[in-house]
Amino acid sequence: MKAAGLREFCLSFNAATEEFPFPSAPGLSTFKVLGKIFALTALEESPLTVSLKAEPEIAVRQREDHPGVIVPGYHLNKRHWNTVTVGQLPVRTVRELVEDSYDLVVAGLPKAERLRLDRA
Repeated sequence: MKAAGLREFCLSFNAATEEFPFPSAPGLSTFKVLGKIFALTALEESPLTVSLKAEPEIAVRQREDHPGVIVPGYHLNKRHWNTVTVGQLPVRTVRELVEDSYDLVVAGLPKAERLRLDRA
């Protein structure tokens, strides 16, 4: 998966937005759903990586299954975030990891916001 494909996929989710909130890292894209981050990436960097949220037990398993490709989240809570080297995994796997991150963030939203997403 290339940077443009990653951006397009992240923005394909219901209510997903892309923001650049860090002045010290102007090229760092944050993909959010209703203000909550589900993916962070510097789309211009090589190799392309993306940090994604994961259930703690699943995050550890992903790291074990893909050593050096999926690592603890860079500058993030290592228990809940992984950083994935995109080009070293099949596109389908990357898409599943992004979707899981989005779903996990949505599940943590208040019920009224989740219902609003379902109607949109």
